[in-house]
Amino acid sequence: MKLYTFRIPEDTAEGRLLPLVRRMLPQLSARTVQQAFDRRDVKQNGKRMDRQAMLQPGAEVKLYAPDDAEAGPSIPVLFEDENILVIHKPAGISCQKDAKGGRSIAEALHMQRPDQPEPLLCHRLDNQTEGILLLAKTREAQAAMEEGFFHRRIHKRYVCLVKGCPSPDSAVLHAFLLKDDQKALVRVSRRETPGSLSIITEYHVAERLGDLSRLEIDLHTGRTHQIRAHMAFIGHPLLGDDKYGDRDFNRQHKCRSLMLCAAGLRFEMQGKWKYLNTLQLETHPKW
Repeated sequence: MKLYTFRIPEDTAEGRLLPLVRRMLPQLSARTVQQAFDRRDVKQNGKRMDRQAMLQPGAEVKLYAPDDAEAGPSIPVLFEDENILVIHKPAGISCQKDAKGGRSIAEALHMQRPDQPEPLLCHRLDNQTEGILLLAKTREAQAAMEEGFFHRRIHKRYVCLVKGCPSPDSAVLHAFLLKDDQKALVRVSRRETPGSLSIITEYHVAERLGDLSRLEIDLHTGRTHQIRAHMAFIGHPLLGDDKYGDRDFNRQHKCRSLMLCAAGLRFEMQGKWKYLNTLQLETHPKW
């Protein structure tokens, strides 16, 4: 048996232990972690835990798994050179540490590639969103990529599945978004309110799938939860979105994960970084 050990961060929010272990040990598959709990081979401060156990901030966790245990999914690398690293981020891994604990995407990459230093974030994707993520290997490259996003010289294309079919087939939507940090959600309105920010979301219906549609989306502004909240606001929430969407509809389709993917990335850079303009990076979700 192989031993995996970590300490739960002191500022971790209350919750069940099993999901945290999965986030802290991304090198193990979800099934391997669940089987360890079922065998009572997970200890928290020396006590054996089952699947329903609650986490204790600051506690030491030990998990025993067979030497040939099933590994977790590797993080695909789509492009890499001396300046940048482009990956397909799996859903369920956060770009930055949050109150739920767990490894960040940079830490997970470092565990997968221990001979390489942790890469630097250039932008962010929500925890539940999968797809193309651009990281930098140097501070100079990070600053250049962040500037590229700010001046819209780097363009992201998303795909998602939504309830129903928006009309018309293509549109550029304008609204205002107000963020509630305490509740970790946002609210969209047609009119500007104190503290709200303008949002612009462009969509195109790529495919009709019965009571669902596959959309391609281009963000003209990049706000927290913009796609999820804006599409729900117009009556076409994303499939699998229990925060802004239709939970009954999600259950009807037996969907437990968010159907949103950052599927394309292209560059219109200047100077030293013009060589990136020849790249046409794409990835495809399994759905």
